[in-house]
Amino acid sequence: MGFKHLFKAALNWTSNKKEQDLSLKVYSKSHQVKIEGKPILNVSAAKAFKGDPELYNPEDLLLSSLVSCHMMSYLYVCSQNGIEVLEYSDSAEATLEVFADGSGRFVEVKLYPKVKISNSDQIKLALELHQKANQLCFIANSCNFPVLHEASCEIA
Repeated sequence: MGFKHLFKAALNWTSNKKEQDLSLKVYSKSHQVKIEGKPILNVSAAKAFKGDPELYNPEDLLLSSLVSCHMMSYLYVCSQNGIEVLEYSDSAEATLEVFADGSGRFVEVKLYPKVKISNSDQIKLALELHQKANQLCFIANSCNFPVLHEASCEIA
């Protein structure tokens, strides 16, 4: 039997319009997300959608969640298989398709994990375990688009 965890976040946004701006149809996209006991996260839309390019945007955060969750799942399966991971890095890409009506969706995410391990005899297994990590990743399991991996592994 499984169990459930509840995660909570609070969002706060305030209009930056002044009385003379009331006829404008563009709202500020910047806002704050608060999660109890953690620093406030300042968020906006992506620059392409008239947001503040210096702030995180939901698309950044979704991709960041996938990269982070995959790494943690991967480290878990490596530990279960006796692989000593010495370094892990990734430079992921997410493809967002936007339609004429303004709607859109992610159609694919590609992860490019680069792993350094201590034992050269385990390189093949270390590469194969990315698939197992993807099967365990909470975030990847919640997505309706493919999360692909082009992994590399070397000896440190």
